Amino acid sequence: MARTIRGRNNGLEIWPGYVDALSTLLMVTIFVLLVFVLAEAFLSVALSGRNKTITALRSEIAQLSHVLALQKSKTASLQDELASMASLMKAAKTREAALMAANAALTAKTATLGAAVTAAGGKLAGQVKLNAQELQTVSLLNQQIAALRLQLATIAAALDAAQKKDQEEHVQIADLGQRLNEALARKVQSLEQYRSEFFGVLRKALADQKDIKVVGDRFVFESAVLFPSDSARLSAKGKAEIAKVAQAIEAIAPKIPDKINWVLSVTGYADKEAITGGPYKDNFDLSAARALSVLHLLIADGVPKNRVVAAGFGADHPIATGNTPQDLAQNRRIEFRLTSAD
Repeated sequence: MARTIRGRNNGLEIWPGYVDALSTLLMVTIFVLLVFVLAEAFLSVALSGRNKTITALRSEIAQLSHVLALQKSKTASLQDELASMASLMKAAKTREAALMAANAALTAKTATLGAAVTAAGGKLAGQVKLNAQELQTVSLLNQQIAALRLQLATIAAALDAAQKKDQEEHVQIADLGQRLNEALARKVQSLEQYRSEFFGVLRKALADQKDIKVVGDRFVFESAVLFPSDSARLSAKGKAEIAKVAQAIEAIAPKIPDKINWVLSVTGYADKEAITGGPYKDNFDLSAARALSVLHLLIADGVPKNRVVAAGFGADHPIATGNTPQDLAQNRRIEFRLTSAD
């Protein structure tokens, strides 16, 4: 009887241990599920941010493609108009040459007939009588001479008309070229004063930088000033320098009239040394990525999206042709240029 009671007591003592184990297992399971839920939330936030970045890049690419298509359309239209004018002038010259050749042939034929008439007249002067056949020959020659003179007059009138039309077409082509040159000159002249002011503001802000210089109508930043080696991520110093460019743009933008369609061009370049590692497969990708990094920072610093464009040219268009480290450093650069968007 005592053994039976002891066995029952042992079973009751073991039961709380089972309950504690199950409770611990349940808490661990809930903790693991909570970790998974938090990890999923963090991943969703990260993917959402990347999707927004990709959407913004696609929008910028579409905008640049639209601007390029408009520029190509304008260029094609002007080229078609010039080609049409050239074709009309060529046709007029061909017609003029044909008329001049016909005129020369008729003049020669008239001279021949005139000589024949003169010879016939001399022969008739020595005769007392003219027979019917000779009279008929003289009459026919006179008719041919009259017809040739009429043809010569018609050809001369047509030649004068062709020459007049040719002169008019020359004037039209010259006027078109002059109007195009005047329009371009007006745009360049209207933008030049603001470009000079922009250069003055930026030169004053960057006066203490030896690696930043003016080449023609461009500000040239060596890449070492803005980026670490083989990277498109702006350094702290680089961000400070780009902020100065944004401030210069903000200073002169209100002064530029609305009728001037201006943009700040950001162009990236690299040296000719091949890339051996990193996320970029070649110098073109690196230069384009650096130009886009600068563009994004300018927009973040307050420059309107429609007033800045970016492009990368890789190792093309070097400003130093040597192979020394100094030459290669000069070719790794970012250029800024205030220009027309038309």
